[in-house]
Amino acid sequence: MTDTIAFQGLSGAYSDLACRDAYPGWTTLPCPSFEAAMDAVRAGQARLAMLPCENSLAGRVPDIHRLLPDSGLSVVGEHFERVEHCLLAPRGASLATLRRAHSHPVALGQVRNILRELHLEPVIEADTAGAAHLIAERGGVEDAAIASALAAEIYGLEILRRNVEDAAHNTTRFYVCALESRLPPADAPDCVTTFVFRVRNIPAALYKALGGFATNGVNMTKLESYMLDGEFTATQFLADVDGHPEQPAVRRALEELEFFSREMRVLGTYPAHRYRLEHQGRA
Repeated sequence: MTDTIAFQGLSGAYSDLACRDAYPGWTTLPCPSFEAAMDAVRAGQARLAMLPCENSLAGRVPDIHRLLPDSGLSVVGEHFERVEHCLLAPRGASLATLRRAHSHPVALGQVRNILRELHLEPVIEADTAGAAHLIAERGGVEDAAIASALAAEIYGLEILRRNVEDAAHNTTRFYVCALESRLPPADAPDCVTTFVFRVRNIPAALYKALGGFATNGVNMTKLESYMLDGEFTATQFLADVDGHPEQPAVRRALEELEFFSREMRVLGTYPAHRYRLEHQGRA
């Protein structure tokens, strides 16, 4: 099978850019939805899927939390991609001619300074690459897109200004998912383990379930809660911890978690990305 990695969005999306940066030389497969990207892996059309799980400004990606646990896929890696928004326009346009900026609502919310500076009306589109594709087809000198430099290259647009995002730390984290798990050796350094769990309906269950991570010195880097099936009483948690489930401290913490949980499933153990290690002072 050709090395192919699936992502949600059109060619030129930030997920496409993440695929190319993480797996240079691989074929990237655009998919209309997260479900379709997961289906592509299950059907053998792609070896991997690049799925965004959180952004340093916008927070978590709720669909991934909902879909991943029951997808049948395993998390085999992570990737951090710096989001560098560009102001793109058809040839002939200039900063002086622009009147509107098209993009995904999250992206528009991250470039308020340049919208205000250039007096541009924000126009919401389904995604950043779709906005670039739209204005490339439309032409004209009054409409721009907020999207990646890759989108400019793919759709033949001019980059009128680079790095127009308000916050320099704008970064998206991705889960890399495959059909089969790739468990690193138990003694592998700098691993991350992702799992989901539901606590028992008893007082202080969450406190007791998580206590094992503290007493065993296991660092929890992510804990998200979300409702299941629209029920306010049915809450599931998704967590990331530093370490490997076969390492004694992590194993003891997970055993204690499982004792106080109705359900606990490990979704994957994988090497920590260099971005994580650098920001934890371990690189």
